[in-house]
Amino acid sequence: MPTLGEKVRTLRKKAGLTLEQFADQIGASKSSVWELENKEKARPSADRINEVARVLGVTPEFLMNDDVAEPSVSVADEAFFRKYQSLPSTTKQQLQDILDVLDRKDGN
Repeated sequence: MPTLGEKVRTLRKKAGLTLEQFADQIGASKSSVWELENKEKARPSADRINEVARVLGVTPEFLMNDDVAEPSVSVADEAFFRKYQSLPSTTKQQLQDILDVLDRKDGN
């Protein structure tokens, strides 16, 4: 099973982010991201794990679970919902309006 670092590296590359871009997005240095991805027993803080998960669109639980190699649909859904919860109410309303339009388009 993949380590935390392997998961982070895989997801970062899948997102098309360089080490530097990813480091900027999580508020870390490029060298600390390199260590996270390559150190055998990386021990990032809970805040860092939460930020990494947010940027990569997964949950912290997925990142820390050594028994799961790929994020499931439910992991992606939960990550999306966590991001949604932190949005301003105007943005939430815009998303709801978009969903309403899509529902009508699909005939629901």
